[in-house]
Amino acid sequence: MAGGTPACIFCQIARSSTSTPLLHSDNRVVAFEDINPSALRHYLVIPVEHISTVRDLKRRAEDYTLVSHMLDVGRMLLQRDVPQSKQYRFGFHQPPFNSVNHLHLHCLALPFIPRWKHMKYLSLGPLGGFIEAEKLLDKLKPE
Repeated sequence: MAGGTPACIFCQIARSSTSTPLLHSDNRVVAFEDINPSALRHYLVIPVEHISTVRDLKRRAEDYTLVSHMLDVGRMLLQRDVPQSKQYRFGFHQPPFNSVNHLHLHCLALPFIPRWKHMKYLSLGPLGGFIEAEKLLDKLKPE
């Protein structure tokens, strides 16, 4: 696990070293339920390889493909599990607002529960905050 540390809880989950039930697993990503959900359904999709934050991603095909795959997995899981939801939200917290230093995509089937939790998922412009997955993909798309 390049760059990963034994202390990284998400690296442990990706290696199946915990009892966390996986909703999806392939050679690039794993997905599981958030332990502190903010919405009707709240899943996390993480890369198996340790990547600390969105700031470690570059404008290159490899990173664009990874984030695109993470988003595809998140969409598939929410559409499978909560097809009746009228609104989904997908994105990443940016430093210093990320809680775990292992890249993770928040996949939310709204509404937020409780409603005030939407505050955690706001973009703060130049300060960072939350970045929608599609906006991150625009930044990573190779020229």
